[in-house]
Amino acid sequence: MDLAFLKTLLFENLNLKLLSFAFALVLYAYVHGSQDAQKSLLLGVVAVTPPDSANRVLVTPLPPQLRVTLRGPRSSLEELHADDIGGIQLDLRSGTESRITIEPGMIPVPPGLKVEQVYPPTIDLVWEDVIVRDVPVEVGLVGAPATGFVVKGVPASDPAVVRVHGPKSEAIVVQRARADAFDVSGLIEGKYTRQLGISPLPGRVTFDVRTVSASVEIGREVAERPFARVPVAVLGHTNAKAQPAEIDVRLLCPPEVVRALRPEQIVPRVQIAGTAEHGSEALPVQLAIDQCEVHTMPPTVIVRW
Repeated sequence: MDLAFLKTLLFENLNLKLLSFAFALVLYAYVHGSQDAQKSLLLGVVAVTPPDSANRVLVTPLPPQLRVTLRGPRSSLEELHADDIGGIQLDLRSGTESRITIEPGMIPVPPGLKVEQVYPPTIDLVWEDVIVRDVPVEVGLVGAPATGFVVKGVPASDPAVVRVHGPKSEAIVVQRARADAFDVSGLIEGKYTRQLGISPLPGRVTFDVRTVSASVEIGREVAERPFARVPVAVLGHTNAKAQPAEIDVRLLCPPEVVRALRPEQIVPRVQIAGTAEHGSEALPVQLAIDQCEVHTMPPTVIVRW
């Protein structure tokens, strides 16, 4: 086969040959593009839930996406993306459905395409009533006051109770609202107030406030020392006698004061004020110890003279 023959074969009626080739390409594209094909896309799920006034809440999670298989012309499917369709909207406003079926009509596909399969085809739903209940606020402590001082009582919270709001199965088990710890490090005598945050709870339970005002009182450290059967001294009459003649004394003092006390310093007394030669009277027991809080039992005695 010589070169002249090949040139004739290739270039004779070149325009006609190019036109025929172009028609062949168009025909191939038309036939190939019109063939049915399948394509799977992940579409997001958007739920319209009941209004707050319905007091209903969905406690089962919805799948974030559903896999949708579409059938249609190959040319249409090749250019289709999930964003072109958008999300699958579920109408759950009644708050009563226990199962919802994803119907093809719920998916807005372009003309010429049809939904062949949705996975999962159904979604099971569990609903609960929303309840509101009051729970006490608990304030914890961290750190230690300055040397010689202690926290008096327990921290106070304002408000003392808060409202918990959420699904019944979760809200019913909440026993308290925990506030952030109150740091008492290095504090001396006095009352201190701070705003503390309420620790959030897992799940769908919320509190009606995010912070509370917490107060802590710091006082001097005290130690207790009891004295049993201490004689009562009667003043104002030489022949007077107290009934009972001995009482119990309890002292609350700074530790260093308690350690220095001697039993002979504890002298409870009663004072007869009248001048009558004979008589009887119930009189309060008097006892004062510097820096100490004094408790006597009984607090009064009967004095006869």
